[in-house]
Amino acid sequence: MRSGSTNASTVANWLGRLFRLDFSVLAEVRANPSATSAAVVIVLVASLFAGLGSWLWALQSFVDDRDAFIRSFIVGSLLQTVVWFSWVYVAYYVLTQGYHARQDFGEMTRAMGFAFAPVALSVFIFIGALAVPIGLISFGIAILFTNAAIQQVSDADVREATIANLAGFGVFAIVMGGCANIFETDSIGGLAPGIFFFSLDL
Repeated sequence: MRSGSTNASTVANWLGRLFRLDFSVLAEVRANPSATSAAVVIVLVASLFAGLGSWLWALQSFVDDRDAFIRSFIVGSLLQTVVWFSWVYVAYYVLTQGYHARQDFGEMTRAMGFAFAPVALSVFIFIGALAVPIGLISFGIAILFTNAAIQQVSDADVREATIANLAGFGVFAIVMGGCANIFETDSIGGLAPGIFFFSLDL
């Protein structure tokens, strides 16, 4: 696959194919080093959408919406983008050290970044009664997509990819869940966007 520049139309085309479950697109993303920045931007934008959802939820609830905007939409979204790298790294470590799979961290970052896009669906958690199901569904799809991404960029089999992916996601979820209990907004949630905004002791 020839590597080339990555522009907005290319990224939109890749995302469209991904949501149509054409996972071969992840091999194209993997082979294009210029897609690295786009992958990280996708993680950030998806996190911002998740943060927007939790802020919109706060607007409808008896919660300090200004604090929710700062802690969930702004700080939480940036924090989630940074913590997402731990998901990638742990999965990479398990594959390379545990299973001795052929793996390139840059390729994995690109593919898993695009696979994180479904988290943007968390914007709909502002529908209060469906907040938890929507949040779980968005991350459930992302986990399925990241599994496909790992298989596209390595020689790991389904079992190895799944174990590595769940290990990475587990670390990500624990950190983000903990962040929800830091500087809480009205004892509801803290420094996290989307479904992770809600504190564990809610």
